[in-house]
Amino acid sequence: MNKLFALLLLGMITSGMAQEEKKKEAEKALKNSMNLTWEANKELSEDEFIEAEADYRRAISKSRENAIAPYNLGTAYYKKESLEEAFGRFKQAGEVAGAKAEKHKAFHNMGNVFMKNEDYEKAVEAYKEALRNNPEDEETRYNLALAKALAEQQKNQDKDGDKDEESKEDEDSENKGKKEQEDQQQDNKEKDGGDQEKEDNKEGEGEEKKEQPKQGEKPEDKKQPKPNQLSPQQIKSLLEAMQNEENKVQEKMNEKKVKGPKSKNAKDW
Repeated sequence: MNKLFALLLLGMITSGMAQEEKKKEAEKALKNSMNLTWEANKELSEDEFIEAEADYRRAISKSRENAIAPYNLGTAYYKKESLEEAFGRFKQAGEVAGAKAEKHKAFHNMGNVFMKNEDYEKAVEAYKEALRNNPEDEETRYNLALAKALAEQQKNQDKDGDKDEESKEDEDSENKGKKEQEDQQQDNKEKDGGDQEKEDNKEGEGEEKKEQPKQGEKPEDKKQPKPNQLSPQQIKSLLEAMQNEENKVQEKMNEKKVKGPKSKNAKDW
């Protein structure tokens, strides 16, 4: 029993010593981190941003309990308009901060980043969180009221923009319908004109077919006679003339038959 008790007591002592050692190491790391933060602050005040940025990063890596280093680095980024990097560091400061005052500052500046990015609804939430940690801060309260007003204005503008877009779409649709109707009318006109042209071509083709010679007969043979060859019309005219002459001769012959030769007994006067 005494042996078991001794072992338990030894374990408790060992555990306590280990925790004490860890605590001392954490305190030492925090002290080193704060020293680096102080160096970075000094460098930043002397416009040595690159050196200050490096020391802030080293300070952050030394201890997660140091909320000042990420907050000050975020502020440096914010002044240089590096808003994405600034927001990341403010967020980190808010997560590791133990004191409400530190959390308030971190969320207040996160709200400022959202305001810069015109993301007013998120700015409202960030300022609200800041006020939860320090309800007495009038600057945060003013920023919250401004963010609410701008968020409401942004919503109204988005609604108006959606209405304008819908109106434009309706107008485009109406214009498209008119254009399609006009195109259809134009197509119908062209089609009617094409059909009429086809009809005219058909009529012309019919006339041409009527004038076409029979198979085996050359077109020029029909229109123009060959040398020393009479046309059908000329032949017809000649036949009619010959028939007329023959009729005249026949009439004379008939007259002679009726009258006969003159009588010699007739007295001459």
